[in-house]
Amino acid sequence: QVQLVESGGGSVQAGGSLRLSCTASGNMFIVDAMAWYRQAPGKQRELVARITSGGNTNYADSVQGRFTISRDNAKNTVYLQMNSLKPEDTAVYYCNADLRQLRRGVWRMDDTWGQGTQVTVSS
Repeated sequence: QVQLVESGGGSVQAGGSLRLSCTASGNMFIVDAMAWYRQAPGKQRELVARITSGGNTNYADSVQGRFTISRDNAKNTVYLQMNSLKPEDTAVYYCNADLRQLRRGVWRMDDTWGQGTQVTVSS
């Protein structure tokens, strides 16, 4: 089974920056699109940014121009550079990957999530 391991969360003051990383590991898999979601207390999980295997990106309106998603396909890693952070960016950030894994001779599609990393922005 493929696992996603996130890192880079933490606490920062408003206006500061953080960089999140997420690496996929496992056997016999291909990662397609990767994305970052976030969930604030009492709110639904929302898409923050998404990047395809070809590098096409899309962002939530609330982070457009402040956050940048990128990936290193050789390392099966996706990054989220977060600049000009605001208190409303405070949430648990989750990595997500659409991938294919070879199991018992058959390529199977999976939607996999990381464990989440806390980002706290103080005013």
